[in-house]
Amino acid sequence: MDTGENILSFTIDTEITPDVYGDLIRFLHYHYVLPQIDRLTNIFSDNASFISFVLPDPMGDWWVKVEVVAGKPIVVRIITWGSVPQRVIEKLREDIFIGVQIFEEQVRRSSFYFAWVEGEPVIPERVPPRSRNVIYRMFSGSMVLLFIIFIVIGAFLFMIIGMYTPIMLVALQFVLFLFSDKIIMRLGNWQITPEKPSVHILHYHLRDEEYKVFRRRFSRETLMRIKAEIYERTLAIGRRIDFDAANEVFSRYGFICRPESMSIKVINVYDIVKKAAEKFSLPIPKIVIANTIIPNAAASGPCPSRGILLITSGLLVQLEDEEILRVIGHEFSHLKGRDPLVLFMLSSAEYLLRVYVFWPFLLFFGYFYLFLALTAVYFIAKFFEAKADLESAIRLGRPEVLAEALRKIGFRRLQFERMPTYRLQEWLGWDPHPPLYFRISRLERIKNIEKIKHPFIHSIKDNIVGFMEALRI
Repeated sequence: MDTGENILSFTIDTEITPDVYGDLIRFLHYHYVLPQIDRLTNIFSDNASFISFVLPDPMGDWWVKVEVVAGKPIVVRIITWGSVPQRVIEKLREDIFIGVQIFEEQVRRSSFYFAWVEGEPVIPERVPPRSRNVIYRMFSGSMVLLFIIFIVIGAFLFMIIGMYTPIMLVALQFVLFLFSDKIIMRLGNWQITPEKPSVHILHYHLRDEEYKVFRRRFSRETLMRIKAEIYERTLAIGRRIDFDAANEVFSRYGFICRPESMSIKVINVYDIVKKAAEKFSLPIPKIVIANTIIPNAAASGPCPSRGILLITSGLLVQLEDEEILRVIGHEFSHLKGRDPLVLFMLSSAEYLLRVYVFWPFLLFFGYFYLFLALTAVYFIAKFFEAKADLESAIRLGRPEVLAEALRKIGFRRLQFERMPTYRLQEWLGWDPHPPLYFRISRLERIKNIEKIKHPFIHSIKDNIVGFMEALRI
């Protein structure tokens, strides 16, 4: 039995600017350490860049010391003595990670983000209207949402057209699917090409005392003028965006920027997508950027040669290049496997069987059957999502990087999934994605990834095992 001292070190990439490093340390102190003051000892914080604490075993058999150093990246050291249960270490690591993500979420609320693509129109950052969100979800991912919408429409048309309604609806949905790449193209704001490969992002964090003043003084229209002027002084004339250029424009409007509150990021999206395409032996799809802070990515299209990849600027803000690459690899797996088409065929087959074969039984078991059928369809869809995670790991390597990206994007969901009952609900819910805790844990446990020859079959087995474990909790 190992009772010596061991050290686990890891880093957390962050988008926060240097001016809030001390705020992060104080946040962890007040919102994580102090609520557990009866369990933790040896608490120390310099309120600037460092905090540490010790979690002792009540029986005195072991202890864990956690040290957090704020910076880019954030460095975390977990020092253990004695036979510390692995679940304790994993929980501490997840606690710190979620704490950092919650703090970043708060920082975003008092920050502004400007994003540009050279040669593309200067437009404001925005949250997509609900109608655009629905259309986007209809033609990306599993296509199940589109099918459910058609079921509702079919209930009305059935009274008019009669028994041919289901066939017509399936045919119409198939036609829409064939043109899904063109529909998705219209949902993006900018197109990425070899001539326009990069997205430029400026992030500025406002202090509490200046946030309200800034909101009052700078309307949406004023910020758009500032954004356009920064573009004209930099990217439009072949100059990179830097602090001096941004501050020069803002100062003309009476606002002086602080260098420690600003960060500027350039992401060569085309090169990242090209690298993923080469690893999957696929043509480079059309690439469009949706300028919204919501982190997301999705691939669609009737076939790989007509594939389209939509990425939000929010995903580019929150993730590092290697994380973006592996998220895109997940989407390439869907393109390569024609997953949207397969799931469309599965959903269509269930719908037609329900209407033309099982209809007499629905008078007695209607709701029960519909619940079971849709739960089964979504459960099968989870196989494809798990397969996409696995294929991204196989072709691009370093599965832990994709796990880290999933943590960042879904940390709120991870909080809910800590409750055992919620985990089971996630398995049975009408969501094509498996529970996030399962996807992350699975990626981090992968050993000898080169020996996995059939990712889809492997994913089916993993999903079933994960579901059975959730039932036993």
